[in-house]
Amino acid sequence: METPTYTLRQLTMYFLKLGTIGFGGPVALVGYMHRDLVEQRKWITEEDYREGLALAQLAPGPLAAQLSIYLGYVHYRIIGATLAGLAFVLPSFVMVLALGYAYVKAGGLPWMQAVFYGIGAAVIGIIAISSYKLSKKSLGKEWLLWAIAVLLAITTFITETENLWLILLAGVLVWFQRSPFKIRRSVNSIFLMPVLLQIGAVWANEKLTQIGWFFFKAGAFVFGSGLAIVPFLYGGVVKEYQWLSEQQFLDAVAVAMITPGPVVITVGFIGYLVAGFPGACVAALATFLPCYLFTVIPAPYFKKYGKHPGIKAFVDGVTAAAVGAIAGAVLVLAKRQLTDVISCAIAVVTILVLLKFKKIPEPVIIVVAALLGLLIKSL
Repeated sequence: METPTYTLRQLTMYFLKLGTIGFGGPVALVGYMHRDLVEQRKWITEEDYREGLALAQLAPGPLAAQLSIYLGYVHYRIIGATLAGLAFVLPSFVMVLALGYAYVKAGGLPWMQAVFYGIGAAVIGIIAISSYKLSKKSLGKEWLLWAIAVLLAITTFITETENLWLILLAGVLVWFQRSPFKIRRSVNSIFLMPVLLQIGAVWANEKLTQIGWFFFKAGAFVFGSGLAIVPFLYGGVVKEYQWLSEQQFLDAVAVAMITPGPVVITVGFIGYLVAGFPGACVAALATFLPCYLFTVIPAPYFKKYGKHPGIKAFVDGVTAAAVGAIAGAVLVLAKRQLTDVISCAIAVVTILVLLKFKKIPEPVIIVVAALLGLLIKSL
């Protein structure tokens, strides 16, 4: 293993900072990690980043949290993965606890929708830029990778879901193109991997309480970005168990979007509304535990065999599919968030500002957009 150019403390502090000021949801967070750790600081190689992104896309659970865990694992193994994951999730968890307390005390947060109006539009601009940069860096000039990315972007936009089998097929397709005569001997093991990643969650159900088991399922069986978990949560907490009303659930999603860090942290807010502080802790732990296990268990095999030409081709194909799915998710979010001329204008201005002033911090844009949203809604 190569000697890292950074300390475990530096890595932990980076993810603590990203979890504190990293707005924009999984698409933006994945882009920030690439920009900061690969391009600027050069702590992580492009190859290791791609392997992490591919594994995060293949395994169930929140994309950004899994990638942070994997990047922590690259040089510091289990302790690095554990500290990186905790540091990334902890700040937003504390924030949603505070918002949950305020929400319960105030009987709702009417200002939240106004704030989210401005932030949501700005976030679309931020993640559009992140997606653009990620595409340029990951896809290069290879036409097949671009074709895969475009196809996944279109299918993700149309279906509003990320199809695991299309992502797997993309990996096999690139592998076959680069090594057509070697694929038959190993293809079965590739398709077996995502099945093995889910085995651990099947037999553990009897050990969990109702709330723990529900959120464990949410973390173990939902693929894709953090937003992919929202429909699953809605079906359980609103329809099946009726723990929350429609409005409370919408407020919970809004809380996740206006706080930094992973969108999936909305489970902490929901858990708090359902059962107070213990409910928040159980919901968060049950949701993130599967994604932690599904990252650190396969990680050694990705590190050991990831340099093999066939595996590298497969990872490149999966990465291209992941980039396309992320771009499609941006379009889905834009369709839902940009509902009028003002919100469209905020998103466009955000894109232009980020293109013109490359060093402007995203939190500054988020704060300005929040204040703008409050001003517009108050008028």
